[in-house]
Amino acid sequence: MTKQTRKPLKWIGSAKRDLDLMPEDVKDVFGHAIDLAQAGGKHQDAKAMRGFGSAGVLEVVEDFRSDTYRAVYTVKFTGWVYVLHCFQKKSKSGNKTSKEDMDLINARLKVARQDFESWKIKQGESG
Repeated sequence: MTKQTRKPLKWIGSAKRDLDLMPEDVKDVFGHAIDLAQAGGKHQDAKAMRGFGSAGVLEVVEDFRSDTYRAVYTVKFTGWVYVLHCFQKKSKSGNKTSKEDMDLINARLKVARQDFESWKIKQGESG
């Protein structure tokens, strides 16, 4: 039996600190979703996030008491999982993500892309 290699995980910006501040039940769900992504799977509640073209950016939404929490991550960069944003949804109107949160996710996606590109260059130098 061959051991599945787990994808390394990178947290962008304050995503890890933000997740750590969430209720335990929410952390459990998001942690499980991220763990599945690292193993090459997909959490049953993970959905492609609108506005990013492909299924490369995923979000998991979890309700706890009367609040809604979201974790956004990407598996777009081969072999890696980048957690882009973990936040409590503030808007009470519909399920649309605020422009502020979308801008932050876009900015962190750029950081993840730069990190991945520099990692690839380093791999080329040592391999």
